[in-house]
Amino acid sequence: MATHAGKRQANVAMNVANADTPGYEATRIARFSENYRADAVGQLRTTRVSHFQGSATSSAAAPKGAEVEPSPNGNSVSLELEMLESVDAAREHSRALAIYRHAMTIVRSTIGPMK
Repeated sequence: MATHAGKRQANVAMNVANADTPGYEATRIARFSENYRADAVGQLRTTRVSHFQGSATSSAAAPKGAEVEPSPNGNSVSLELEMLESVDAAREHSRALAIYRHAMTIVRSTIGPMK
């Protein structure tokens, strides 16, 4: 989850960096929950071709074009949408870290006090 949020944040940064580039087409990486639900139930998901069975690519690894009307120079970056996307990715990352911290707390309490 945290890795996925990091990829989304990097994608937003690339879009913002190219906000003035003529002809640049903004891309989007779907939220983790959308990618997770999009896969068929009971199917194996793969992120590398070397993995056996399942689909050859992950939907998280393939950015999709943004649904924004391009500006006169052909650029489709909307800074307002990028700002919202950035906040959403930061929330997703914070949520993932909270889950990881809670899991570590459970592991520590299971192990018991360290001496």
